[in-house]
Amino acid sequence: MTPRTVPPGPPRPPGRHVLVTGASGGIGAAVCAAFAQEGCAVTASDLPSGALSALVERLAGAGASARALAADLADPQAAGALVDRASELAGPPDVLVNAAGIYPATPLTEMTADIWDRVMNVNVRAAMLTSAAFARVLTAAGVAGNIVNITSGAALRARYGAAHYSASKAALEMLTRSCAVEFGPHGIRVNAVSPGFVTVDSAVNPVTDAYAAAVSVNPLGRPGEPDDIARAVRWVAGPEASWMTGSVVRLDGGASAGTTTLPRHWPELSGTQAGTPHEEVTR
Repeated sequence: MTPRTVPPGPPRPPGRHVLVTGASGGIGAAVCAAFAQEGCAVTASDLPSGALSALVERLAGAGASARALAADLADPQAAGALVDRASELAGPPDVLVNAAGIYPATPLTEMTADIWDRVMNVNVRAAMLTSAAFARVLTAAGVAGNIVNITSGAALRARYGAAHYSASKAALEMLTRSCAVEFGPHGIRVNAVSPGFVTVDSAVNPVTDAYAAAVSVNPLGRPGEPDDIARAVRWVAGPEASWMTGSVVRLDGGASAGTTTLPRHWPELSGTQAGTPHEEVTR
C-alpha cells in the first residue's frame, strides 16, 4: 500500500459497523454489547455454537443490528476472508476487535508442534490476517478506522504451562505496533487493551478456582469483569482517543504495577538507613 494521510473520521457516528472476533467469550460478548448500546451494527464472529447464536439473539432482542458470522480462525483461509464476509453482510467494518484467543495449559516438556502452532495461529496469525484485510478494504475506500487487539498481562510475565500463550500475546503486542506504523498514514489507528485476570467462566478456556484466586491478587483487590474491558475497548476506538495508536492499555487492577502480597522485608530501619553515625553503628 502507498502511504497517504487520511484525516481522522467524524466523532463516533451512529451506524458504525463493528466486527468482533472471539465474540462468544466473556470479553468478546461484552464488547459486542458495548458497541451495540451506541447504535453500532455488530458482526459477532466465533466458532459456530449456541453461545454465538444466543448472543446475537440477545443483541437483536434489545433493538441492535447484529448478526453472527461463524469462522474457525485457526484456518488461514477463514481468517483472511472474514472482513470480506462481514462487508457483504453489513458493509465494510469501521472497527475491528481481535478478541479471539485460546490458552491451553501445556508444560514445555509436554508441548507439541501442533499445540504450539494452534495457539499461535488463533492468537496471532488470525489477528494479522484480519487486520491486513481490514486495512486493504478501508484504504481502497479512502476511509479511516480502528483496530483493537485484546492482549494479556501474560505478554509481560511467564507462567508455568503458558509459554505458547505468553509468547503469542507478546507477539500480538508487537503486531499492534507494526500495524500502527504501517496503517497510520491511511488513517487507521491500531491499539491493544491488555486485561489482567477477568472472570468469564469460559467453556473454551476453563481455569481452576485455585488459579483464578492466585491471579486475581492485585492492588484493587478484585478480578476484572468483561464490562471493564469492553468500556476500555470502546473508548480506545472512539474519538476521545483520536491521537492514540500503537499503544497498549493495561487494565489489570494494578497487577502490572506491583504486588500487595509480599511482607515488609524488615520491620525496622537499619542504623545506616536511619542516618546513625557510622561509629555508633559499628560499636
